[in-house]
Amino acid sequence: MPSRQALPDHDEQFIQRQLESGRYHDRNEVIHAGLEMLQEFEHGLERWIQDELPGRYAELKSDPSKAIPLAEARARFEQRYQDDLAKAK
Repeated sequence: MPSRQALPDHDEQFIQRQLESGRYHDRNEVIHAGLEMLQEFEHGLERWIQDELPGRYAELKSDPSKAIPLAEARARFEQRYQDDLAKAK
């Protein structure tokens, strides 16, 4: 069995806070919940790439005026990321 490597302090502190909240019984439950969320995210990303992205690309090719500047797109993604982080806390 491989040895368990220590997590960074901020991760260990997060796990401890989750345990103290009473929502989880042990660190494995916390880690498992995080992995489930990561799997859901990855599946959603893959579905978006396969199902939505090709149609959006075709739409932009047919009407380039619907495009937005890269800086605005990055700002939107960053805002969505910050919103999702806030919801997760």
